[in-house]
Amino acid sequence: MRTYDNPVISGFHPDPSVCRVGDDYYLVCSSFEYFPGLPIFHSRDLVHWQQIGNVLDRPGQLPLPLPGSAASRGLYAPTIRHHDGRFWVINTNVSDGGNFIVTAERPEGPWSDPVWIDLPGIDPDLAWEEDGTCWCAFTVPGIHLARIDPVKGEVLEGPFPVWSGTGLTWPEAPHLYRIGDWWYLLIAEGGTERGHAVSVARARSPRGPWEGAPANPVLSHSGTDRPIQSTGHGDLVAAPDGNWWMVLLGTRPRGFSPNFHVLGRETFLTPVEWDGDGWPVVAPVAERHPAPGGAWHPLPEPPARDDFDAPALAPHWISPYARPDNSWSLTERPGRLALTATGPTLDRPGHTFVGRRQQHLDCRAAALLDPGTGRGGLSIRLDEAHHYDLEVGVGEVRVVARIGPLRQTLARRPVPPGPLTLTLTVRTTDLVPPSPELAGAEPFGPDTITCWLGDPDAPDAHLLAELDGRYLSTEVATGFTGRVIGMYATEGTVTFDWFDYSPTP
Repeated sequence: MRTYDNPVISGFHPDPSVCRVGDDYYLVCSSFEYFPGLPIFHSRDLVHWQQIGNVLDRPGQLPLPLPGSAASRGLYAPTIRHHDGRFWVINTNVSDGGNFIVTAERPEGPWSDPVWIDLPGIDPDLAWEEDGTCWCAFTVPGIHLARIDPVKGEVLEGPFPVWSGTGLTWPEAPHLYRIGDWWYLLIAEGGTERGHAVSVARARSPRGPWEGAPANPVLSHSGTDRPIQSTGHGDLVAAPDGNWWMVLLGTRPRGFSPNFHVLGRETFLTPVEWDGDGWPVVAPVAERHPAPGGAWHPLPEPPARDDFDAPALAPHWISPYARPDNSWSLTERPGRLALTATGPTLDRPGHTFVGRRQQHLDCRAAALLDPGTGRGGLSIRLDEAHHYDLEVGVGEVRVVARIGPLRQTLARRPVPPGPLTLTLTVRTTDLVPPSPELAGAEPFGPDTITCWLGDPDAPDAHLLAELDGRYLSTEVATGFTGRVIGMYATEGTVTFDWFDYSPTP
């Protein structure tokens, strides 16, 4: 039997929404304070996904830097749909402007400038009746519905309350579907933490009355010992063979109680069946499932190394709040990425950061950089106040840890001028031998982050520091995002010859 492994999109890719056009599937996720915003993926089998761009990839589409967009603000849960020959994405910028719609003829873009909608709340959704009537469901709190003109952004009817779940906290993330003779309203409730759940109601008309499923919530891992937790915020899609599937978010907590998840909320896939009364039956989200039918479309492994030879940065590279044109260049020194400190940020004045999501529990990231007269290096971050930095400048390399209000240099070593290789490794705790002074102690953290000068496999490498990964977890830092690993400059200009990221066994 052919199987697939969850998550299908690993790392900080929460709040997935999916649509199918023929044999092709397209999926978008939240991006919060990071730019470019709303990563978009393509698949032919629901299992193998490739990022083909970002929906919001130019400053003209949203204010930059996102005003007030501190960590876990900015762009919340999007919905993607295909209607009348166009792709539609509706989204909320909680930092400025509220709800808006962008459209495109092709999913890889270009996407239009936003059309703003005079509706409150978050997590908006779009659904059309056969006559073209368009409905927008959203969270106020509670689930509300409005009839809108999606081209002009005008509200034509409502909003009015509909159905707000079973009484669990935070009913949100509505998706509205016409399936057969029924309208179905799928929502999340219970909060996006360990109590997360999916519930469903149905009605003969979007105007109601709505009745909840007898088996609600139809999916929740709350109170279980399943390795995948916080399951919720689902979206339904029908495959060409008539089978139904749900994409949803979940987490993979590790370590000692209360467990810590560090990659953020990830995208999972689980099968859906329909009972004799017309209600969806959602399978618990397992680490391995029987795969969807039809042709299998595996993708080649992405290259581990980016040599920065392309004319533009790949779509997986992101920056917090903004990426001004004067802060980076691929042409200043062809074949290298030049980062120039422009700032300021909440933590480090002049800080410019370009990174990628950590997508594996065990991984290695390295870069060859030349600080010149500047200062910069590698950083693994959860937000502005929770990050570990491996930094070169003024003739030394140092390891700096920022945990909440505390910022401390943990290691220093003199280095000669010129290019240097810096390496960060992340290993789950049960694979890391304890330090002698901790022998026999409980491994509290989910992983250990190790900072190296040089290649750890080379005899001349220098181990600089080993750090507990729990301080870069959501349970410590709070929020909705996950770890991002990347390059930065905090003074002057720093050039990077290459950046290498790969999972480790």
